[in-house]
Amino acid sequence: MTADLGRLLGEVGAVLLDFDGPVCSVFAGYPAPQVAAELIGVLRRRAIEVPPDLACEPDPLEVLRYIGATGDRGATRVLEDAFCAAERRAVETAEPTPYGREVIVSARQARLPVVIVSNNSAGAVNIYLAAHRLAGHVCGVIGRAYADPARMKPNPEPILQAVRILGETPGRCVLVGDSLSDIEGAQAAGVRSIAYANRPRKVAAFKSSGADSVIASMRDLASALVEMARLREIRWMVRVKLSSA
Repeated sequence: MTADLGRLLGEVGAVLLDFDGPVCSVFAGYPAPQVAAELIGVLRRRAIEVPPDLACEPDPLEVLRYIGATGDRGATRVLEDAFCAAERRAVETAEPTPYGREVIVSARQARLPVVIVSNNSAGAVNIYLAAHRLAGHVCGVIGRAYADPARMKPNPEPILQAVRILGETPGRCVLVGDSLSDIEGAQAAGVRSIAYANRPRKVAAFKSSGADSVIASMRDLASALVEMARLREIRWMVRVKLSSA
């Protein structure tokens, strides 16, 4: 456990966890570019003009953002429904992130409640958590606002919504995310942040982003939480022994 990570965890009372990345690779078995192409197909079937740069967009979230920004509410709702259905299929073959499960379980053991805050749909997140026996370890799920992509991270609203669920102050929460939008959203919400650099190319960007801590593996966070749980258990046992003396 690095000293700075342990110190950071000791200063917070809850963990906010991004989903795609820290918990699993949502589109491991149903690639994101394929989903994005299918969403483009939905738009074309509605006779909606698709700009050349959007036609090549590999990220389905960016396709949704684009349509949301046009102000076409009908098209945004149709695309949202299609995307939600695709995400529900995707989580069936999602690949668990190494030590992602251990982070969730050890956070609970360390008495740090966990809320998932994701730009993916809450329905897909809940399906994954139930299938992997993690639902009981999570206090809540804040997913993408329906047909309103402007409210996705880095918008701080979903992060603050998670803070309210926990009954904590923003400064007493830490968000773990693998994208700059996570870090930007955390900073806008006044929440601490741990940047998960799951690719080497992300390290430099995260270090200059102002994140409170940068980790290269979820194992680092899991180990820190296990150590935190161990120390808290020792303190509890000492208090019990002193009170019964």
